[in-house]
Amino acid sequence: NFPKSCRNGFLVYESVESTLSSDSCEYYHTEIFDLLPSVQAVRSQQDSYDTLKTSKVHQGGLQPGEAFSTENQSRGPRDKLSLQPLRNLAICMQGKRSARERRKIQISNIGFWESWRRSQSINRKRVWAHMREAGASLLPWKQTLHKIQGRFGIGVKSYFVFLRYLIYLNLLHCALIGGFILGPTGFYESLRFGGNDSVLDFLLGSGFLARSPVFFGFYTRGSLNLDCLNTPLLYLAGILSIIFLSLIMVVRRTTVGYKHTWMLEKRTSMNVSFKVFCGWDYSIHHPESAELKQSFIRNDLKLFLEEMKFNLKKAQRTLGQKLRLYLLRFILNLIVVFLLGGAFTLIYLSTNVSLKEVRISLILQYLSPITMTFVDLVLPQIFRKISSFEDYSLTVQVNVTLVRSIFLKLASLGIYLVFLFKTSRLCRENQIGIEMYKLCIFNFLTTFCNTFLVNYPRKLLQEKHPTCFLVRLCGRQRFLIPFKVLDLVYIQTVLWVGVYYCPLLPMIGVVSLLVIFYIQKFDVLQCCEAEQRMFRASSSSVLFHFMLLLGLLMAAIFLSVSCFRISCGPLKNETVLTVTNTCVTSLPNSVQNVLKYLSSQAFALPLLLAKIIILTSYVSRGRANQKAIERLKDMLIMCSSDKRFLVKQHATLLRGPKNSSRARPAAAEQKKLLHGAP
Repeated sequence: NFPKSCRNGFLVYESVESTLSSDSCEYYHTEIFDLLPSVQAVRSQQDSYDTLKTSKVHQGGLQPGEAFSTENQSRGPRDKLSLQPLRNLAICMQGKRSARERRKIQISNIGFWESWRRSQSINRKRVWAHMREAGASLLPWKQTLHKIQGRFGIGVKSYFVFLRYLIYLNLLHCALIGGFILGPTGFYESLRFGGNDSVLDFLLGSGFLARSPVFFGFYTRGSLNLDCLNTPLLYLAGILSIIFLSLIMVVRRTTVGYKHTWMLEKRTSMNVSFKVFCGWDYSIHHPESAELKQSFIRNDLKLFLEEMKFNLKKAQRTLGQKLRLYLLRFILNLIVVFLLGGAFTLIYLSTNVSLKEVRISLILQYLSPITMTFVDLVLPQIFRKISSFEDYSLTVQVNVTLVRSIFLKLASLGIYLVFLFKTSRLCRENQIGIEMYKLCIFNFLTTFCNTFLVNYPRKLLQEKHPTCFLVRLCGRQRFLIPFKVLDLVYIQTVLWVGVYYCPLLPMIGVVSLLVIFYIQKFDVLQCCEAEQRMFRASSSSVLFHFMLLLGLLMAAIFLSVSCFRISCGPLKNETVLTVTNTCVTSLPNSVQNVLKYLSSQAFALPLLLAKIIILTSYVSRGRANQKAIERLKDMLIMCSSDKRFLVKQHATLLRGPKNSSRARPAAAEQKKLLHGAP
């Protein structure tokens, strides 16, 4: 029941529940085999198992035949490694040849159907592996991300990976908008140009742009006016599909990231030892790639040493130091609350001024985006300085700054939207869409100007006048990941909130995010220097997606409110309930009965039971995986004890011949003395 396997020259012991392949192991029975610690432990477990089984047989609880059949079933064909390709097995060439011969014998014994099933399983795994490799090769900016990772660490790379993910997400939104809204409804309306149209309409969202498919007011019922196939239903279906699909993708990415973070936290020491001893890639041939790999490993080790230093300092704190630190953190959090309150008041006042009927200039029309951008640029820097006095680790400092700043951004956007809802205009939806459009455009202009009008001239001044007092006061330019990620989360939240009022906003977002990618690439490679202190990107990436989830929740709340307060567009003089009721009443009676059952309380009980069963299965699987992990840990401990035992035995055998060779000359001299004695 406890087979012994040897892989790569080391003995491995597996329990009854583990799966073992005869293709990847050989059995050895030597004199020293019975002396191994793992064999002694397994033998004691086996003896206790046999005693328990014998007692059950004598008590009548288990028949001998049943025990024999259960034991045989545990040794049944549950071998997963035997289905793997031979090149994936960690054995030598001679072992692979013998494995091929054994597989041929097995195929002849198991029959045609089982051999065909195994070959098909192997072929499917190969096809999926090739498909994954092809998909990975199609990812854009792969070399760019590799270069950034080597120079600035995996934290900066995670920002660009996050940006690329948002581009993919908005491309998917564009496909849904084109299929549900633009395709069916965009052919019977045409653009209407007026005499007062100008180029400024692209910045203000007014003029011919307000009469285009960009905004909500353009869409009407038109010629597509069936009961269950009309513009209002298609419009709602497109927006709801965007929200639900975004929810599924963001939740999935968040859970996967959290699982990865949990695994890293559980095996940090193992991860570091792996990077030290097995981190080098021996397929590297170019000097530049070797330098990038060296800098990548160096940055990871910097992060580990920084965390170890902080943990040591934290463990040495006294009770008085802890009390003073908690009091300081309480005072700093009060300062943060006052700063947030002042920022919200300033945004409210600027929005009240910018939405007046009489508008004086372009600056006043952009007063609200300017105020929000100013607040979002200044306060996160203050939050960053405040978090440095709270004596957190670098990763916790980054996360605290992110939480405070995202609360600032989302709350300021929420206050702005609430004020827009309270304004009474002829077409309120168009006005909200125009404001979201202006926020997106102004954020893009801010990123462009910050890179080419601030960071790049600052870099040139540092190179040409390094001794200048102002240059030394500003310091070196760093790529601040928390604030860059906040900008991305803010942009995506604006896109989600505004997609209902401005259906083409995801297309505008894709173009702006693509340009922002290359702007930030220029910024990080040409204007910034690597951080002296690194932080772990895994936990922060989970926080990135959690903030995205908050932004999506905020967009869903405003969407649910907007659906019942409509003044123009495809749902003019109608509500969502009237449109859906008209469609349902036109369906056949059988379909109506099914829909009524699905929306009734009678369907809630089976749905709740199904959820309970699914959750129970996941909990059971998690517990089983936890037991398997513990069993594998025990196996690793036994393997290490076996290795130490074998090293000791080997050293003992090496010292034996030396001692015997030293003893032989001494015995000969003693014999001579005895024979030569009178």
